[in-house]
Amino acid sequence: MEVRATSYGGIITALRVPGRSGSIDDVVLGFDRLDDYLNDHPYFGAIVGRYANRIARGRVSIDGLPCQLTTNDGPNHMHGGARGFDAFVWDAEPAPGAAAVRFWRLSPDGEEGYPGNLQVQVTYTLTDGNELLVEYVATTDAPTVVNLTQHTYFNLAGQGAGDILGHELMLDADHYTPAGDAQIPTGELAPVSGTPFDFRRPTRIGSRIAAADPQLRTARGYDHNWVLNRAGAGLHLAARVIDPVTGRTLEVRTTEPGVQFYSGNLLDGSLAGKAGVRYRARTGFCLETQHFPDSPNQPAFPSTVLRPGDLFRSTTTFTFGVHR
Repeated sequence: MEVRATSYGGIITALRVPGRSGSIDDVVLGFDRLDDYLNDHPYFGAIVGRYANRIARGRVSIDGLPCQLTTNDGPNHMHGGARGFDAFVWDAEPAPGAAAVRFWRLSPDGEEGYPGNLQVQVTYTLTDGNELLVEYVATTDAPTVVNLTQHTYFNLAGQGAGDILGHELMLDADHYTPAGDAQIPTGELAPVSGTPFDFRRPTRIGSRIAAADPQLRTARGYDHNWVLNRAGAGLHLAARVIDPVTGRTLEVRTTEPGVQFYSGNLLDGSLAGKAGVRYRARTGFCLETQHFPDSPNQPAFPSTVLRPGDLFRSTTTFTFGVHR
């Protein structure tokens, strides 16, 4: 297994893993040239922050003090704003004693409207068990909100191998957070039972994606947050994906309370990726481990507030294997 990453946005540019036949393929979408990452793209492979996902109207209140963030997704704040963590060059160094790289940067007070100087560190470690370990650490000198994730688009058949609708997905979640206008959560924790959002047993991604469901119609497919069935702290199995053709498997474990499953609905063929492949709708999927979207405006959701003296720490593992 091989992982390649760049200090621009902490982007994972390639991830090569074996399949059932022994062939090794790159299973993440992206580009061959840095210049293409410098242009607009849908966060291929990047570290996303200071707040991953959406915040309604870019409005946050911390300890009763209002804060206006940049709005870059219509009237809302999305993935850190007009220039999020994905669009900065991070400092980087090899982590000692392991196949690992450590990225870090200071997000200054006022960046995209966020209060506080935020020191952020993200480490990628490749283990002998074909596991990519992603560890996030952050501290602040003023109360702020933080929600970091990794935004890689996967296709276990190999990037450029077509759509991911035949992949089988399991999500360990009894509930999800329905979204209203502009994909902002309504605040409800809705049961998945009896809906197209029930992936508690392995199910083909494409089996119900065209169902007559208003949530699917609005998002043009899956682009929702699932509430994981957590039982205490530590790493929890969030998702398992199998590509029946190549036999490749991906297991995602996380310390986070949720995961955003995105089925690549807005890929439209306008982007020429690696080797000139056109990335069309649903040719890649994301599993973004996270706190819930719009948590600062949803009192019932787990808090994303980070205070001086406290440590933000989050861990996610992506483990690859072969299903015989």
